[in-house]
Amino acid sequence: MGLRDDLDRFREVGEAKRQDLSEFIQYGDLGQSRPDEVKIPIKIVDLPEFVYDPREQGGVGKGQGGTPDVGDPVGQPEPQPGDGDDDGDGDEPGEEGGEHEYYEMDPEEFAQELDEELGLDLEPKGKKVIEEKEGDFTDMTRTGPASTLDFERLFKEGLKRKLAMDFDGEYVTEALRVDGWGPAKVFEWARANHIPVSRPWIADAYESIPADERDRWSSIEEMEQNVDEESTAARIRREGVKEIPFRREDERYRYPEIIEEREKNVVVVNIRDVSGSMRQSKRELVERTFTPLDWYLTGKYDNAEFVYIAHDADAWEVEREEFFGIRSGGGTRISSAYELAAAVLEERYPWSEWNRYVFAAGDSENSSNDTEQNVIPLMEEIPANLHAYVETQPSGNAINATHAQEVESHFEDSDNVAVAYVQSPDDVVDAIYTILSTEANE
Repeated sequence: MGLRDDLDRFREVGEAKRQDLSEFIQYGDLGQSRPDEVKIPIKIVDLPEFVYDPREQGGVGKGQGGTPDVGDPVGQPEPQPGDGDDDGDGDEPGEEGGEHEYYEMDPEEFAQELDEELGLDLEPKGKKVIEEKEGDFTDMTRTGPASTLDFERLFKEGLKRKLAMDFDGEYVTEALRVDGWGPAKVFEWARANHIPVSRPWIADAYESIPADERDRWSSIEEMEQNVDEESTAARIRREGVKEIPFRREDERYRYPEIIEEREKNVVVVNIRDVSGSMRQSKRELVERTFTPLDWYLTGKYDNAEFVYIAHDADAWEVEREEFFGIRSGGGTRISSAYELAAAVLEERYPWSEWNRYVFAAGDSENSSNDTEQNVIPLMEEIPANLHAYVETQPSGNAINATHAQEVESHFEDSDNVAVAYVQSPDDVVDAIYTILSTEANE
């Protein structure tokens, strides 16, 4: 067995881990994990090893003294314990589940794996500025110490000015030797030919020409036919740059870019209905949806804090352990949880410093008119990156379970409200995708 085969088998281990992620979220024992450590069971993949061919251990069979007994199979190894059935005591095919080991990952790795699994890439937003530091010297200012002068820029600006102002002086001087032409006529000709020469320069050049040379050419056409104008670029290549016209207005001084380091803080408010209608099957779907969301956001943000609110007709804050194991009882008024969430966020997690997620779950049963009159207005008043409601209704057909539909209908055009429906563990991954993709697509 070669190295390539070994690598292929190792890749199988990683692929098995990824394939088991969704199955774990839907059906796994989430209690095996902790808030800061996720334990994903993966199917064991035996790694390759070298073994001796059993056919090299002797003759065609094995018996006393190497002599085969009557009825012994020829050319096959002696059966060993565990090979095939043992007197009917072995398990029937398919009765035992595959062996598993646990792959431990921190929430950051879990978030990365879930991003790949669902095709997401949620980029956390920084809120509170915790540090300002100097970056590269990429910004410019008109003043500064000489050591930070951007001389390269100054030179380029001066060179561009020279190219714009330069002209072939000898060519213009020949125009002054046209019979009957003086400085005024040459200036008009130069301007018509886009030669950037000034009147004083022409006047000085004219005075330097002897009087007997001012009629060398009978016409400007004769001069142009006999004298070639040299371009500025050709002249610079021939003579080099003798003088660059630098100006103070071209000076720029580099200073470092100020980079703000923003802490990526997030607070997640998890709300769950614990009223009398929330039976065990509904509670399990809530926990199976909220737990991976907690791990995901913990892995995405520098600092993640969680607020857990339980409610029936009233709402109260609980610890994480109690939230994920709480029993049911009482009536239902969902708005009580949002009232408490609004108060907690206002007091402890200001919107200017914290990213906020408000996730609620229940069976969509609510007291009369509470959703329309109270819950929806509260959701509109609570600033958050994302509001989400997860309906856990295994039957899927409760007549009075209308809360999710009312929220979805009201916020159908909103880009920060998600509604998901979970009737069985099979729906959990889709629900998580619905919630997280709403945030990622903002």
